[in-house]
Amino acid sequence: MPQTNDQLIAQAIAGDRDALTELLHQCTAPLTRLLSQKIGRRWRSMIDVDDVMQITYLEAFLRIDRFVDRGPGSFQAWLTRIAENNLRDGVRELQASKRPPPQARLQMPAASDDSFIALFDLMGCTSTTPSRQVATGEAKQVLQTAIAQLPADYVRVIEGYDLQGLDIAGVAAVMQRSPGAVHMLRARAHQRLRELLGAPWRFFSHSA
Repeated sequence: MPQTNDQLIAQAIAGDRDALTELLHQCTAPLTRLLSQKIGRRWRSMIDVDDVMQITYLEAFLRIDRFVDRGPGSFQAWLTRIAENNLRDGVRELQASKRPPPQARLQMPAASDDSFIALFDLMGCTSTTPSRQVATGEAKQVLQTAIAQLPADYVRVIEGYDLQGLDIAGVAAVMQRSPGAVHMLRARAHQRLRELLGAPWRFFSHSA
């Protein structure tokens, strides 16, 4: 006997990946049509519907335990909000004029301590303690622990752009993704990283 949407949603929230996959499959066609209408001609060479959908599916798997079923259509509405947020962030970053030109970014073989501190500060945290050396070491350790918990594509974006200094085009080439997809992945990676960090200064030593 086919399962109802209510049953699938309950199972998905409980961690049943097959149930969530079925729900996502049901939403694919209408969501794809909606996104196709929302991506303007100017951005179609840099953001593909498939980019948005793939990142949206990944976010759905990461966040399904937070979904609250409010009745018929609520899952579709929830997934649509995720997709629209992804698209919005991708377009916003592509429009941004303050991003440094590619030649201004260093391409480093490995992440430096300064790049970890810069990322830590970008997350809205502070690395200021009585000992700068302690702060640097502990901030790096906290970040590395949090980054290790991210999905693989999120890790690759953060390592490439935020820690190694590649530009978006360079990260896109390495990942074989569009620039728009990289921007969306980075926005979601930063959001997830902030959630994982919480209040990371609680880990810091208070000794001078």
